[in-house]
Amino acid sequence: MIDLTFDCVSKKYRIYREAEDSNGGPAALRKVRRLISGWQDFWALRDVSFEVERGEALGIIGQNGAGKSTILKLLYNITAPTKGEIRINGRLAALIEVASGFHPELTGRENVYLNGALLGMKRREIAAKLDSIVDFAGVAAFIDTPVKRYSSGMYLRLGFAIAAHLDPDILLLDEVLAVGDANFQAKCISRINQLKHGGTTIVFVSHNLSAVESLCDRVFLLRQGEVYASGPARQVISDYEQMLTTMPASSPTHLTTISDSREAEIVSVSLLNSAGIKTTMFPAGDPVRVEVEYVAYAPLQDVAIEVYFYSVFGNLHCHFSTSTDGARLNLEPGRGTIEFFCAEMGLEVAAFNVEASVKRRDADFSEHIDHKHVAVINIGKGKPIHGLFHLAHTWKKKTPGASSGSHQSAEVG
Repeated sequence: MIDLTFDCVSKKYRIYREAEDSNGGPAALRKVRRLISGWQDFWALRDVSFEVERGEALGIIGQNGAGKSTILKLLYNITAPTKGEIRINGRLAALIEVASGFHPELTGRENVYLNGALLGMKRREIAAKLDSIVDFAGVAAFIDTPVKRYSSGMYLRLGFAIAAHLDPDILLLDEVLAVGDANFQAKCISRINQLKHGGTTIVFVSHNLSAVESLCDRVFLLRQGEVYASGPARQVISDYEQMLTTMPASSPTHLTTISDSREAEIVSVSLLNSAGIKTTMFPAGDPVRVEVEYVAYAPLQDVAIEVYFYSVFGNLHCHFSTSTDGARLNLEPGRGTIEFFCAEMGLEVAAFNVEASVKRRDADFSEHIDHKHVAVINIGKGKPIHGLFHLAHTWKKKTPGASSGSHQSAEVG
């Protein structure tokens, strides 16, 4: 039985161009000027077709802006297709914005009932599942505390726990496995697998390629609104990795201020594993080498070249910088390469946006000569990591009465 059908679906958005003088005058006049100034059409999807069978798990991958979230919005009827037809057979639920229905002044318990109702659950059903939801989220001690006092991790875990207790025929998932630490993510994957084995049809959109591979029977890769590749998970993910290692740098994923002078430019960034092979997948704890190629158009004194690792939610987790040790970096006109080496990739198991920058060393954090989004990397299972990252450390056992104890090294946190 086919649960979902996308039949030659296209989605067009209209992007208006502002006239140069559209910021002045009354609001009505500004609106008229905007309409007169014209627009351009942006096709988020072009003639996308696929079917998902009952109980199948379909993964959708691709870079930011490829059209992944547009597909979920079309399936959940948040927006309508410009062309084509969508057919849905069964009760559909979406886990797109975790905890989006929470009210900060209400307690965790009250928000379970509120959010559950927004997701289509009956009050009796919520009451029957309350203990299981609270236990899954690990917030039993705080369930009667207003959620505005929760940490971001507690907040998101409770939101996922509510949605994880839905019993839909079809479940739409969007980056939900970026919630919590590795242990909670493993619990999320286990719950999703339970739903899958129970016959739930799953559509999973994510940058976390390890999770996609473990959960999905079939994957298709979107590029600029079109299906670029489709097939078994491992094969399509391999195609995506190859595509990522050859794609040029693009605009950053968040707001930055870039100098108009264009005295230098980030040309490309390569991430290499311990064998010296370009890749976008690294086991946690493995070494990684990052090569940043730049071009300077004029002599530059005392600058910094940096590489940033952002979560899919836009949170900066860590960065590499030439200025960390206080060294002075001067650039002569022409091309050059800065190489960073990290002996242990200490990030948690998740997907991360990688961005690179050249800036003046004394500039504000958001001020750059050039700043680009350069890759999406996936950290897979390796050394056990509990938390957002681990710190390499040593330890020793001190024997009572002895001046020193045996010294051991420990590489996990």
